[in-house]
Amino acid sequence: MTSTSDSKNTSEPEADGSTVTSKIFGLTHKHIGIVLLVIAILVLAITAGVRFMLGPRVLLEIVVQRDFVQTVVASGRVEAPHRVDIGVQITGTVRAVPVNEGQRVEVNMPLVELESSELHAAVSQAKAAVLLAKAELRQLHEVEAPMAEQEVEEAKANQMAALQDLERSQSLLKKHLISQSSLDEAVRAEKVTRSKVSSLQSKMISLQTNGSQVALDEASLEQAQAGLELAQAKLAYTTLKAPVDGVLIARNVEPGDVVQPGETLMQLSPSGETQMVVQIEEKNLHLLALNQSALASADAYPDQLFSAQLVYINPGIDSDRGSVEVKLQVPEPPDYLRQDMTVSVDIKVASRSDAVLVSSAAVHDVNSVAPWVLKLDGKQVHRQVVTLGLRSDGMSEVLTGLSAGDQVVPVSSVTVTDGDRIRPLLQADSL
Repeated sequence: MTSTSDSKNTSEPEADGSTVTSKIFGLTHKHIGIVLLVIAILVLAITAGVRFMLGPRVLLEIVVQRDFVQTVVASGRVEAPHRVDIGVQITGTVRAVPVNEGQRVEVNMPLVELESSELHAAVSQAKAAVLLAKAELRQLHEVEAPMAEQEVEEAKANQMAALQDLERSQSLLKKHLISQSSLDEAVRAEKVTRSKVSSLQSKMISLQTNGSQVALDEASLEQAQAGLELAQAKLAYTTLKAPVDGVLIARNVEPGDVVQPGETLMQLSPSGETQMVVQIEEKNLHLLALNQSALASADAYPDQLFSAQLVYINPGIDSDRGSVEVKLQVPEPPDYLRQDMTVSVDIKVASRSDAVLVSSAAVHDVNSVAPWVLKLDGKQVHRQVVTLGLRSDGMSEVLTGLSAGDQVVPVSSVTVTDGDRIRPLLQADSL
């Protein structure tokens, strides 16, 4: 009986060589798979239950309180209040251009030189004409006027002698000592001398200081001097000089070019006041006011800020771009600032002390009349209507509806709605 019982509890290999199905803790492979599946289902059910009961984990943002500045951001370019276009006043050939683009120049510094040999000759000819006119006027005063006075004296003496002869002839005719023809000859002689005296007196008067001949010679001298000034002016036009101190921002001429009036050969940015011209979106026009302060930076030097002040708001709107042009004065421009540089400007349009601030990314319907946020209240989030004030740089001022320290759900958390339970995860916890 004993041997029979032992043979029943002993496993023996099959006759064909296959092994008997193994067992683990009394379970087969099939039973193990079923157990694992049940465990996975239980884990998922527990997880879902926890999520359902406690809510999803949501990264929240905290409402803060601090000083707040609202700015309007825009970009534009550096421009001088005005630019000076430089061109020639006469047609000519360029002989030399002693300056380069970007060079700083001083007033009266030569910028362009034209060929001037013909105009130099014209100046010399005009100078000779002036000298000739002066010599003629001097000769009139020193030679002709004294000679005219002497001739008048001689003519008067001849007239006196002729008059005496006439009186003698008249006396002799009464005594019948001469004929009538002799008396007539004496009369003619006296008339001739009297006429000559009158003519020479007129000539002498014309040679005096206010006389007509003096006036004529003085007019000739003035004409010659005017001709000299004209020739000198034309010669001066051959050297184009800087009208003011500044920086040469454009040069469109080279030696050998033939230039003429009306062409802009160079452009000069005067030294002194520097301005920035920027375009502001039309929707921000109501925020702008003259004398508002701003911080600006050149795109080439983004880390170097400088101050500016709003000095001009264009009364017109650019309908194509939906913007308004404004100008900002730079009282102390940095050395690196150049004409036409691209700049970014933050105009300070308003400020608030101890403002309650929320991220604009947490505000729903931010541009509507009733913006709202999802605010954490215990373990649930609820819709909270807020009143907004200043907005700038991704932050919004909250006038009513929130307090410092409140926690709100970002708009990006689209799976969370009003009344949902959540497990709050602050930004610091997510690191």
